[in-house]
Amino acid sequence: MNHPWIIYLRAYLGVRVHRARTAPTRGASAVEWVIITAIVAGVALGLATLIRTLVEQRQGELQTNFGDGGGGGDGGTDP
Repeated sequence: MNHPWIIYLRAYLGVRVHRARTAPTRGASAVEWVIITAIVAGVALGLATLIRTLVEQRQGELQTNFGDGGGGGDGGTDP
């Protein structure tokens, strides 16, 4: 996939994993932080995708229901 979010996420996680592997204190806490970061990033990406999908569905419904704006209004002016 070449989606910009995927590219960014892979680069970000690659840097985090590299830091965790080369840090002088290569303890379990560094690995835990990488795992937590990956989970949080995955959840954020999933939520963003879900929100985008819902917005696009609602947009389609509005375009179907209202077409070009109805054309029957007077632009909000009083007679």
